[in-house]
Amino acid sequence: MKFQFVEKRVDISEDLREYTRKKVGKLDKYFKREGEAQVTFSREGSRMTAEITVVSENLTLRVHVVSDDMYGAIDSCVAGMERQIHKNKTRLAKRLHKNAFAREVPPTFDEPVVDEEVEFPIIRSKRFSVKPMTPEEAILQMNLLGHQFFVFKDFDDKESFSVVYKRNDGGYGLIQSQ
Repeated sequence: MKFQFVEKRVDISEDLREYTRKKVGKLDKYFKREGEAQVTFSREGSRMTAEITVVSENLTLRVHVVSDDMYGAIDSCVAGMERQIHKNKTRLAKRLHKNAFAREVPPTFDEPVVDEEVEFPIIRSKRFSVKPMTPEEAILQMNLLGHQFFVFKDFDDKESFSVVYKRNDGGYGLIQSQ
């Protein structure tokens, strides 16, 4: 797995980088092709944050953990990614390595707590390529990223854009352009 480390308001030791490479590298067994991992370490006051994003082919996994200990945060991130993969293993079967689930990993950590923002300022904007996929694939990708919505091109009609989103009743919605 290829690694990219980003440090925000914190200096990370080479020992922590090696520990991260070792732990996140174990996720390679799930993917057919070598993936790329972006690991972001940051500090805000006494709170340490680790965010890991793994991209392999058309699959993107992201986990964000806030902790007092960076090593524990890395462990929680890797466990969270394994939970995401195991939770969606039947849907991901086509994209993952054939023997990815030879042995089950028991969940050991709770889901990370996400702080809600009260204000709605636009802090940053992103540009990304929009890939053609089915609504089911888009819902899977949205859930893997932990987002509330996902924009994609409709696989059947490559001219139109669509958005899937989580509804308050637990279901999903689909918005299609004309």
